[in-house]
Amino acid sequence: MVFTAQQIADYTGGTVEGDCNATIGTFAKIEEGVEGALSFLANPQYEDYIYETKSTVVLVNKDFQPSRKVKATLIRVENAYESVAKLLQLYQSMQQKRVGIDSLAFIDKTAKIGKDCYIGPFVAIGENVEIGDGVVIHPHATIGSNAKVGDNTEIYSNAVIYHDCKVGNNCILHAGCVIGADGFGFAPTSEGYDKIPQIGIVTIEDNVEIGANTCVDRSTMGSTIIRKGVKLDNLVQIAHNVEVGQHTVMSAQVGVAGSSKVGEWCMFAGQVGIAGHLKVGDHTTIGAQAGLAGGNLARKGGATLMGYPAVEHKKFARNMAALNSLPDLLKEVAALKKKVEQLTVES
Repeated sequence: MVFTAQQIADYTGGTVEGDCNATIGTFAKIEEGVEGALSFLANPQYEDYIYETKSTVVLVNKDFQPSRKVKATLIRVENAYESVAKLLQLYQSMQQKRVGIDSLAFIDKTAKIGKDCYIGPFVAIGENVEIGDGVVIHPHATIGSNAKVGDNTEIYSNAVIYHDCKVGNNCILHAGCVIGADGFGFAPTSEGYDKIPQIGIVTIEDNVEIGANTCVDRSTMGSTIIRKGVKLDNLVQIAHNVEVGQHTVMSAQVGVAGSSKVGEWCMFAGQVGIAGHLKVGDHTTIGAQAGLAGGNLARKGGATLMGYPAVEHKKFARNMAALNSLPDLLKEVAALKKKVEQLTVES
């Protein structure tokens, strides 16, 4: 598909500076621009590239003020990052969707398959499974008995949905993710650890994205719940009986221990750890590698936390400043100790 700069401006609500008839047919990063490509500039850190890019059209924020001449045609929009996301979604929606069931797929005779689905080779679908309309299941995915998958969900290769689990509409499950494995529950005895059967399920609501090799464990009883709009990065671990609130996002290697409740619109950076049986309030932001081990610090919501143990971000900054001055402070203490020892000897 080929679009003109003016067509893109009309779609994004922007204004064109330059050639309204300039045409683009692909996307490129601004530092790797090629003729006929659309790029964007949202982060001032990349401004130098806009003067050298070979991209034909560049989306910029309305308030962008170039420091020298720009060769590319500019489209000024309210938010360049949001606009390029909107365009990428449009581009993806125009790609032809595969439909049909491969002859090498195994589908139990009791399973119900919706309309316009694609099921790739070596997919295994168990007893009484319900697959909605427009679902795409890539090769080697496995869906256990009695599981349900909603409309227009996409499941990538080697993803596994265990028995009885529920996945909503318009979800994306990336390669290797596991939905519904047993929670880590064991009872200590004099002879070792007895496994506690995990008889619950996992419920994933609509518009959720689960990253590659991410695990969401089934509950001991009831359901582990991932609410609508949640986005989990690769290699995230959600333990049994956890509930993650609407539109919360978690970066790679986040771990949430059993029975914790995470509120809505939270943001967890990479390698954040949440101990078990805690409550994290709505709109809480936790910085990379922070650990929330207990207490009520995050319960009310709206906090920005960093460090281990996690503290309010301003306190964390003060703590780090004090830590950086620690070597000099130790030298001063050593010098003072020496003087005290000398005075003691003299007296």
